[in-house]
Amino acid sequence: MVAVRPARRCLTALAGLLVAAPLHATTYHVAPDAVVGVPAAGRFRTIGEAAARARAGDRVLIHSGTYREAVTIEADGTRDKPIRFEAAPNAVVVVTGADRLLDWRKEPAPEGENVYSAPWPHRFIGWSPTGTHPADDYHRLIGRAEQVYINGYALHQVLSRSQVGRGTFFADLDGKRLIVQASNNAALGSDPAWSPRVEASVRQTLWDVRGDYVITRGITFRYGATQAQQALVRLGGKGDAIEDCSVEQSNTDGADFRGPDQAARRCRFLDNGQDGFTGCEAHGLLISDCIIRNNNTKNFDRGWGMGGCKVVLSRGVVIERSQFVGNRGHGVWFDIGNEACVVRNNLIADNEDAGIFYEISYGLHAHDNVIVRNGLLSSGGAWGANGGIALSSSSGCLVERNLLFANKEGFQFREQMRRTPRIGAKDGAPEQWIWNHHNTVRGNLLAFSRDAQVWGWWTTYDERHWPKRMQTTRRERASHVPEADFAREYQAASDAGAPQGLSLEALALTFAENVYAVEPGQGLFVWGAPWMRNKRYAKLDDVRRELGLEQGSLVADVPFADPLRNDFRLPAAAPAHARNAAPRGSVPGVRLGIAAPAAGARAR
Repeated sequence: MVAVRPARRCLTALAGLLVAAPLHATTYHVAPDAVVGVPAAGRFRTIGEAAARARAGDRVLIHSGTYREAVTIEADGTRDKPIRFEAAPNAVVVVTGADRLLDWRKEPAPEGENVYSAPWPHRFIGWSPTGTHPADDYHRLIGRAEQVYINGYALHQVLSRSQVGRGTFFADLDGKRLIVQASNNAALGSDPAWSPRVEASVRQTLWDVRGDYVITRGITFRYGATQAQQALVRLGGKGDAIEDCSVEQSNTDGADFRGPDQAARRCRFLDNGQDGFTGCEAHGLLISDCIIRNNNTKNFDRGWGMGGCKVVLSRGVVIERSQFVGNRGHGVWFDIGNEACVVRNNLIADNEDAGIFYEISYGLHAHDNVIVRNGLLSSGGAWGANGGIALSSSSGCLVERNLLFANKEGFQFREQMRRTPRIGAKDGAPEQWIWNHHNTVRGNLLAFSRDAQVWGWWTTYDERHWPKRMQTTRRERASHVPEADFAREYQAASDAGAPQGLSLEALALTFAENVYAVEPGQGLFVWGAPWMRNKRYAKLDDVRRELGLEQGSLVADVPFADPLRNDFRLPAAAPAHARNAAPRGSVPGVRLGIAAPAAGARAR
């Protein structure tokens, strides 16, 4: 992997002509056509031309237009004098990876069917013998990089000329032709005045920031022919930021954060083929007031990378006041070696797999979130995570004051024999064993999740999740788990230095002061995977007596005002208020707090 310097943040745009500003900063104007008040000598036609000139403290002011280019920004700004790329006031600025195609040739087709082809010299994943990434059968179609849109509507890709029909396209890489049929069977021609607008993605990463302290603001990025785990927007320098931008309809990832102290503020990550955004070694990343919606539209393998976001090997990431809604996978996914991350005051709703999935990482603080209706697709997810919050083989986490409502499961542990690399480890350093321990779940409101409000999916054969007195002998475990499986896993883990002799007491898990609400037929507390030794608890008293968990917690009535409209206000006398077992502060798209008395009710 080529090392790329991290990217920075976007600030507010200030209008002005090509003038000398304080500290000798310069404002450059970019517009495809003449702009009133901007002299021709002070105007660039492409953003790339301006990017080659801009230096610390400069502003590149971009006027309305569709910019069909891929921009690389090499220069450094500084903390006090960032380089700013900003949409001009009231401008609509789109940077696109697609070009319009007009050189159409009518192709043989059944009578009445309009099939056309155009020259297609592009091969995006040339290193793969199948033209896909990954190069397995599952991704044979999903893993391709081509995209075609007619009047803004995506066509479905097919893998052979014989499969072309209405609303589809085929990229004939050997014949170097793109073969297309419109959904409505429209005729395609060379005259842009009457022919439908056919656009095909021909560029991959559109915004590649390699310098420090570069701020991008007010731009829409779309239609990149990216391959899996490649982003439309890439920030690689220290202190880079994007603000008020939309990153949408990338073939795969929307944005990728690859440097320290970066930020995304008030951005939208929408309808991307794989992840809304990703991050690696993105220490100090801030995601604030953003919308992350309907990502993984191509259905990439859910055990690999998909959904709202995926962050790895990053320390001190903060995700706040954002909306992760309707993603086709996890809402928020931290995977391998992350440390001290915070997820707070977010709406995380209607994602097909887990709401928050914190996997083989350290020190999550998830607080004051509203997490509703997640995990209901029953896809199996990554490592089976499909709860409102899932801690998977992670330690030192604090989960507090979250509202977990109507998920497949409310809170869940996932446990396998897992290892992780560590931030800053030297090349070749061994990965470290990691497991669920020293985690605290307190002051949460867990209500009406379908299968259970809490489920401990412990799939380790050593029974570490049971108190010492409740653990069975190895011979007894063999009645549930084949001896060969037990021996194979644990001998290998023992030889590799895995922790031994664990029990629930040693895990130091704390559940306290939570408030539960359960409808008939819904589970309360389940401990153990279904195919192994497990127990369902219908009463918290039994959980306390046998497992020593749920101190001070209770089951209570929680009459929400109108949960179908995300109105989760409760009466003033509700136990959740008295116990502070409800989110503090505001959450976007949600009503919280105390419900007003019903009309005609008598005050007490």
